Amino acid sequence: MSLTFCCVHAHPDDEASSTGGVLRLLADQGVRTVLVTCTNGEFGDAPDGTKPDAPGHDPDGVAAVREAELAEAVRVLGVSRLVRLGYRDSGMKGWPQNDDADAFWSTSLDEAAARVAAVLDEERPQVVMTYNENGFYGHPDHVQAHRVTMRALEMVDYEPTVYFNAIPDSVMVRLRERWAEEDRRRAEAEGREYAPDPEEEAMDLGTPDAMIGAAIDVSAAVAAKRAALAAHASQIADSFWLQMSEEEFARAMSTEWFVRARNPLGLAGTVTDLFAGYR
Repeated sequence: MSLTFCCVHAHPDDEASSTGGVLRLLADQGVRTVLVTCTNGEFGDAPDGTKPDAPGHDPDGVAAVREAELAEAVRVLGVSRLVRLGYRDSGMKGWPQNDDADAFWSTSLDEAAARVAAVLDEERPQVVMTYNENGFYGHPDHVQAHRVTMRALEMVDYEPTVYFNAIPDSVMVRLRERWAEEDRRRAEAEGREYAPDPEEEAMDLGTPDAMIGAAIDVSAAVAAKRAALAAHASQIADSFWLQMSEEEFARAMSTEWFVRARNPLGLAGTVTDLFAGYR
């Protein structure tokens, strides 16, 4: 059986952070990999660090840079087919860009879903991945990617296995500790008192360990995942991922986790292969 994996992501760079390992791993196993990127990422940081709400931020210029970065990441990860839907970035929750008529958040659900469904009809992936109903962390474009993907699945004439990306609560505890320590060191270096960000503290990113349906060992692909993240330099050059040494990164990022959202094969427990039951 010919195997195909399709992931639907919101922005350039999302593919590297949550599925960079499995994309490279599956490609190395001979699986066809299809990446759908919904927006152009206009409201990320500019290459010089200019923030989206700062004077001089050029959304279209940012989109052009991110298109080139995505192309390099796709090359590194061995993605078989990239589909760029080309919607305008909606910005973070509550930003005025949410209301832009061209923003992904504002687009017709059925119109966008029909475009994703056309890809599913062409490719017939056995496994589809996107975000949960909260978009993993509440970003409007991530939430819309979830809605669009789930609506697209209603439009096709077969039922693939569907996964949402996730981080187990037990792992999230360790990540929060690391982030807090990095923030403390940064505050100390800048000569200011450390104070936790209340919004960040309140953000619930973890998933109960018992809900994890797939834990994929991507240690064989972890170097490619790091290189794919590095390709998105305009957005994450200063991220905690790339501040780790290669050895630290390999230890921390050698597993990718998913919740099984649709289970036509009736799989049980936590699988170690996204194509469990198909091969």
